[in-house]
Amino acid sequence: MAEPKIWMNGKLVTQAEAVLPVNSAAVFYATNVFEGLRAYWNETDDQLYCFRLDEHFARFRESMKMMRFTVPYSDDDLFEAVRTVLAGNDLHEDIHMHMVAYVGAPGLDATTQTGLYINPRKRPRVMEGNGLKCNVSSWTRTSDNAIPIRLKSGSNYQNGRLATLQSKADGYDQPLFLNRHGKVAEGSGATFFMVRKGRIVTPGTSSDILESITRTTLIEYVCPQVLRMEVVERDIDRTELYVAEEAFFCGSGYEVTPILSIDRFPLGTGDVGPVTKRISSAYQDLVKGVDTHHPEWRTPTYKAVTV
Repeated sequence: MAEPKIWMNGKLVTQAEAVLPVNSAAVFYATNVFEGLRAYWNETDDQLYCFRLDEHFARFRESMKMMRFTVPYSDDDLFEAVRTVLAGNDLHEDIHMHMVAYVGAPGLDATTQTGLYINPRKRPRVMEGNGLKCNVSSWTRTSDNAIPIRLKSGSNYQNGRLATLQSKADGYDQPLFLNRHGKVAEGSGATFFMVRKGRIVTPGTSSDILESITRTTLIEYVCPQVLRMEVVERDIDRTELYVAEEAFFCGSGYEVTPILSIDRFPLGTGDVGPVTKRISSAYQDLVKGVDTHHPEWRTPTYKAVTV
């Protein structure tokens, strides 16, 4: 893919033209909120499907509300902006996008002079048969009364950055956070699932995690309807991680990414487990439209739609 153009405040511009003032709150204080969006190419349909845009836009507005700013775009405008950046770049492949709202004025308390950009990019996947070697981070997940993870802001990701840099320095791929109560929270940018005693388990939304749209998709549809396995939402102790049969991260960016070991304890046989494989396959079928259930979750890019 050639260097894609970015949709910024109503028009497609080159990467070099997509700039922000150095004194803006967005640059200086990370006063922004964002969504990671995925679009999937379906060769049979000759169509690029965006997944669950309604839910992403709703979470986007919740994040802006908590940051006390808004952008001058309706949901219809956002739909059109996403379609413009995909069709304008003539994309016919799976693509990941960052949709970012920001405050362009200077000052910690600035809430006006806002803007929006959508940046498409290729994001490599963990190849089939491989997975991550993770560790329980010594850094604690920030809490709802400090910097709430429910708020999807760039500033929140400094917590994940510190943990990720430490993990890499210690020879791991990615960190896994505990929350302030010492219970499992999530990864640096993805929610966490494990298989323990044959059951699929994930921390609840009060465990200082992002209210992940991918997580919801697995809980509401993929696991119960495709695998016929219900997901248990509960607190997870650190030591449970070491005796789990399988584990994986999930998110719009991560999709379903297997975890092979935690703190050098292999999970199960140390390979990608059968439940994780089935969930990943079922999720890919759903987002690409091979599984035709929930067509309302897939917005086609290359034809007119009513939204």
